[in-house]
Amino acid sequence: MYAEFLSGSFDVIQAGDAQEALALLETRVPALVITDLTLPGIDGFEMIRQMRGNESTRQVPVICLSGHGGRAHEERAREVGCDLVLEKPCAPEALARTARELASGPRLVP
Repeated sequence: MYAEFLSGSFDVIQAGDAQEALALLETRVPALVITDLTLPGIDGFEMIRQMRGNESTRQVPVICLSGHGGRAHEERAREVGCDLVLEKPCAPEALARTARELASGPRLVP
C-alpha cells in the first residue's frame, strides 16, 4: 500500500526481503530507504547494520515502519542507524511528507 501511494511522487523500488534489498543497494544507491523491521530472513535491524557498514549506503537515510511500539524497540532501531521510526499504521501522506524531508536534507546520524 505504501509503495503504491509513494510511487505517485517517488521512483519506488521494492524488495521482497532484506537480502534482496541489500543486493539492490549494491547496484543503485537511493535517496532514502523505507523498511519494516520485521522481515523474512534477516530482520530490518540487521539490514540497517549492513547498510551502515557499506561505504556507498552509509549516509542513506532510513525510515523504519514498525508495528512494534515501545521505547526499547525504537532505541534499538536508532542504535543500528535508523533515522526515524514510524509506528504502523502510518498515514501515507505523513510518510510521504517525512520521506521528502529526509531525502532532501543532510543525514544527521553518523
